Amino acid sequence: MSWTTSADLKAQLARLWERGELLRPLVTAEAAFPRRLTLKGPSSTELSDRFEAVRTWSGEIACTPHIRIEWREVRHRIQGRQRLPAEVWVDSLDDACTLLSKRRDAARMVEMVELTRSGVVEVLPWLARRPLQAIDVADQWPRLLAVVRWLRDHPRPGIYLRQVDVPGVDSKFIEKHRDVLSELLDLALAPQLIDIGRAGINQFAGRYGFREKPARIRFRVLDERIALLPGAALPDLALDAESFASLRVPVRRVFITENETNFLAFPPAIDAIVVFGAGYGWDGLTKARWLAGCDLHYWGDIDTHGFAILDQLRSRFEHVASFLMDRDTLMAHEVHWGVEGDQVLHDLPRLTGDERGVFDDLRDNRIRPQLRLEQERVAFQWVADAVRQLVSGAA
Repeated sequence: MSWTTSADLKAQLARLWERGELLRPLVTAEAAFPRRLTLKGPSSTELSDRFEAVRTWSGEIACTPHIRIEWREVRHRIQGRQRLPAEVWVDSLDDACTLLSKRRDAARMVEMVELTRSGVVEVLPWLARRPLQAIDVADQWPRLLAVVRWLRDHPRPGIYLRQVDVPGVDSKFIEKHRDVLSELLDLALAPQLIDIGRAGINQFAGRYGFREKPARIRFRVLDERIALLPGAALPDLALDAESFASLRVPVRRVFITENETNFLAFPPAIDAIVVFGAGYGWDGLTKARWLAGCDLHYWGDIDTHGFAILDQLRSRFEHVASFLMDRDTLMAHEVHWGVEGDQVLHDLPRLTGDERGVFDDLRDNRIRPQLRLEQERVAFQWVADAVRQLVSGAA
């Protein structure tokens, strides 16, 4: 039987709630009630053949609370004139919320709208667009608005989040709610105060003019003759990007590796350091212009992402050479081949001919589907021999 039940009527309202259609008018003041619900009742044949079932159905609909029923009269050949539900209406938000047990949430939304109208009217469209998300942050709403007001009064402040002085707000609060705050600030601030090139919650600080945690570059000295610290041979150091950029060391060769174990175990090499890489992020290294005068060697996984990172690094340092990302290394370590889950499929214009040949074989699955060789699986003696040959060849 496909007749609308009392549960179906409640489910219709629940779907409207989930889409935000019941709360949105609290912000926009659009007319939302009375609202007609879909009602499917018995056909004429069912009315004649299943009269008792029809009467039971009619009684169930009639007992549904917080709805208004418009009735129609029908004539039964035995029972005579009868009344059946023809239309079902919900006349108010209060009726809808009572039926859904959502009156408290609706009351909180009313409070949020009133508070917003009295302080930061620019963010009202967010309440209309995301009413259910707004309910989720109702307890934090006054503090969220306080942050928006503070930043509106102190545009692009050039301080750390820890230094924001708003009662009841600390840096952990701001960091926890960066996703919501980003949407609110994009509405409340003038466009020229927002760095639209910085997107995503990890770019929150830079987008709105806060100081960002400085990028740190970790590196190891590979030549004992390079004395950066008194009494420390081959030190493992980490500097902020600005300090790394100002280094003045007699380095001719810089290796970059993505794996920490490889970084720690990298063989000694004259006039050289090894840098612990940063995946797809190279902003910190780019500041070190002295790297342009060094031989750069990038060692990544032999997979499509490894070559994509190499390609991106060449957009900053076009002279960088790949290291142990060749066909010989790949084929010599078949026993250690693995699987790359999500491959890079677009072209990489900065690869050399040999690199492009390996990349194409990997991308097009010519050797084996989704083939990868992780850099830490390359035999250490193979690495040591390659470093020795590279250094001796340049001597």
